[in-house]
Amino acid sequence: MAPSKSTVLIAAVAVFVTQASAAGTVSYNGLAITPQMGWDNWNAFGCNVDEELLLNTAQKMVDYGLRDLGYYYVILDDCWSNGRTANGTLQANATKFPNGMPYVADQLHSMGLGFGMYSSAGKYTCAGYAASLGMEKQDAQTFADWGVDYLKYDNCYNEGQEGTALVSYNRYKAMSDALNATGRPILYSMCQWGQDNPWDWAQTIANSWRMSGDVYDSFDRPDSRCPCTTYDCTLPGFHCSVMNILNKAAPILNKAQPGAWNDLDMLEVGNGAMTDDEYKTHFSMWAIAKSPLIMGTDVTAMTPQTLSIYSNPAIIAINQDPLGTPATRVWLSPAQPQNETYSTDSYTVGEASFWTGQLASGDYVAAFVNGASSPTTLSASMSDIFIDLLTTGSNAPVPQISQTWDVYDLWANRMSNATAQAIIMGNYTLPTNASSMSNSTSTMPVQTYNATAMSYADGLAANETALFGLKTAELMPGGTVQAQVPAHGVVVYRLRSQGGGAGMRKRDEL
Repeated sequence: MAPSKSTVLIAAVAVFVTQASAAGTVSYNGLAITPQMGWDNWNAFGCNVDEELLLNTAQKMVDYGLRDLGYYYVILDDCWSNGRTANGTLQANATKFPNGMPYVADQLHSMGLGFGMYSSAGKYTCAGYAASLGMEKQDAQTFADWGVDYLKYDNCYNEGQEGTALVSYNRYKAMSDALNATGRPILYSMCQWGQDNPWDWAQTIANSWRMSGDVYDSFDRPDSRCPCTTYDCTLPGFHCSVMNILNKAAPILNKAQPGAWNDLDMLEVGNGAMTDDEYKTHFSMWAIAKSPLIMGTDVTAMTPQTLSIYSNPAIIAINQDPLGTPATRVWLSPAQPQNETYSTDSYTVGEASFWTGQLASGDYVAAFVNGASSPTTLSASMSDIFIDLLTTGSNAPVPQISQTWDVYDLWANRMSNATAQAIIMGNYTLPTNASSMSNSTSTMPVQTYNATAMSYADGLAANETALFGLKTAELMPGGTVQAQVPAHGVVVYRLRSQGGGAGMRKRDEL
């Protein structure tokens, strides 16, 4: 029975690839038309991974409604291997994975989830296990035979094959070609740390590329192991804070497109070293940057606060918006007075910023980030919000600035701790159709969503309440949008014209 489920999954994904490609996307393999979502074990568990952890996590993702929100891939990171067999085939550690990788894949597929695997474009993985440089064809076929749906492909021990874009391109293209040759749709996630500027060349060979050194569970603390503060980085390092990565990402977010995304690294939400407001900022800004949303915490031990952040469908809907346009940072203000005294070359702790971006059907996202250690009031004018329309150089009228816009606060209807606790305890009936409003067995407000029943694109078109937060204001012609933003916090709005969609602007460049 299990093999037939895998066969059905392959057929279903193959149909999706054909349809997506036919729709005009330039995704090199038809996958990741919106940023991928899922879970990876590394941030919370490192090498302490086994079959039981993966399957228990997967079950909780189903039980908590995370799968139905879009968290699809269960990604096994480093330290799973026991080297190679006599004929060079990768083999799993039999103690950690006693039933083998095909069994894990079949179990995940039976839950409606995808199986993610890890290797490196080097002689060894980052933890020192056998990797895939020079073995791409054989390893890709092994992954396909195991039922893998996703490959995270790292950059350690690359034997000096870096330093120019073409050298890195060719090294990563080898695995891209090998994955495609298997005939199995496998999402390809390059973990190349931003070396040799992958945002300039990876769109035709990969579904996402890491643009920075590894994130760690800190909002803004500088660390000598993450020395770079700008995107043009020769030593990406690791222990990079949320704000370090976000500010490095700002100049290059426009390089992303449907099927090919800047990856700001996994989410640290729930790992304990940041405040609730800092985790909200982390999650929100990764979402509007159109980064993959890969949970990096212990799902089996989630607190209600953590679950409620990961379960905000109004924020996820920004990330999964079908237009696929990342937000742009419009302005970055000077640092506000605060207790922190450390700074970096290009980002001073305490700076505030405003971000905006177009969404499908003419909607806009607008976000204020307060890096200071005290609350502050921030505002943006219509000229800030519609800056791209006003600076085309065409002198064409910009009807958006003379329209009235409904302002929806995307955190105003955040899932309550009581609801989240009820879900964790199994005392809440999750929706089988789009949202909990349609769930007659529940008297709780609309706070959950089922994207497997109705996609985010269709839900937005149908005005599903769970995807809009709460309307809190109207933005009048020529007016400003204003927010009281918590310390290290964020306020995110969706703007909807009362006059209907105003069309979409063609992107300038990649």
